[in-house]
Amino acid sequence: MLRLWPDPPPLYDAADLDDEALRDVYAPDRTRPCVRVNFVTSLDGAVEIAGHSRGLSSEADQKVFSVLRTLADAVMVGAGTLRHERYGPVRLAEASRAWRREQGLAEQPTLVIISSSLDLEAGHRAFTEAPVRPVVLTHAGAPPDRRAAIEPVADMVICGESGVDLSAGLAELLRRGLGQVLCEGGPHLFGALLAADLVDELCLTVSPLLAGAGPGRIVAGAGADAGRAEPLPMRLVHVIAAGDMLLTRYARLGAAASETHGQGADMVAGR
Repeated sequence: MLRLWPDPPPLYDAADLDDEALRDVYAPDRTRPCVRVNFVTSLDGAVEIAGHSRGLSSEADQKVFSVLRTLADAVMVGAGTLRHERYGPVRLAEASRAWRREQGLAEQPTLVIISSSLDLEAGHRAFTEAPVRPVVLTHAGAPPDRRAAIEPVADMVICGESGVDLSAGLAELLRRGLGQVLCEGGPHLFGALLAADLVDELCLTVSPLLAGAGPGRIVAGAGADAGRAEPLPMRLVHVIAAGDMLLTRYARLGAAASETHGQGADMVAGR
């Protein structure tokens, strides 16, 4: 893995970026909250191959995936993606936990699940094997029986009356000390975050594949009618090459994250 842009400083002249170097180049600004979204896509914009994102991934992409989790306070995922991608517990390796202890961070990030319908199984490994009690963001209109079934295995946070208010949910995460949020999808959750103007960074891996027609994009859902009407300008922070694969990081222009997290309408995501 080699950083192509901007020019690597002398510390990173070696062709291969190790975990320490990757933690440095992906390090967030911890003086303010941040919602960072991580996705992989094909050259022609597909979000999956044969029904799953792992068909687009690689060893280098998985390495960055792990580093981003190491840097996060919370890992956010929609309930549909939790089921479809067969998520297990969010559990870091000992080396990553040791690094977090040295930085004064909790040993493990907290898994945060967004679910409008609470179509979740209390016996799912993401709950039963979690090193940290997960958090579920839902709304007041969610089925009471499903809420009762999940409450023993996760902290239930009600944000919104008939749909998940992601702004309120992020405010509650920040109150709990979870200001650095890594969103791992899926496309509907990404779309809802964009519509509520809550995305601060995008870490996008571009896989050297042409998937052809069929698969959807990394963003799906209600679109501009439900929130922001204008495209969100972003600036390129870095480009890393791993063979023919590119790993990019973009940050928003304009208002800081702390100025936008109090805004946004009720958004339904992560069914």
